[in-house]
Amino acid sequence: MRLQLALNVRDLDEAVAFYSALFDARPHKRRAHYANFALTSPPLKLVLFEDPQADERINHLGVEVMDANTLAAAHERLQAAGLVETIERDETCCYATQDKAWTQEPQGLRWEWYRITDDAPADEAMTCCDTDCCPDVVAAVAEHESP
Repeated sequence: MRLQLALNVRDLDEAVAFYSALFDARPHKRRAHYANFALTSPPLKLVLFEDPQADERINHLGVEVMDANTLAAAHERLQAAGLVETIERDETCCYATQDKAWTQEPQGLRWEWYRITDDAPADEAMTCCDTDCCPDVVAAVAEHESP
């Protein structure tokens, strides 16, 4: 299990250079306007979304689990506590296929409990990001890629 910190950054190249030096690590995955670091020491999934117009630096937080049983137990616990907003299964988002549960803390910060089921899907779309974790990034990518 490791925590996830998803940040909105002004300049992806600048942020990747900084975090590479800070953690003495290379990004695990890098795409247009997106990068992530899958660190073991400290156990952290650092996700960077390039969005110069973002109002907030924190995009969302998460807990990544490595097996289906741990995720099922988390889903049950969160549902029993009335904290689950959405459960997604086999969703391709942020360049990986995942199962997850979303919740929101009282001041609006979004959290996800998730497990990656395919880290390199054939269709590396950001389908969930249209409405969930990073709508501003999808808009920025579309604007940047428009003719």
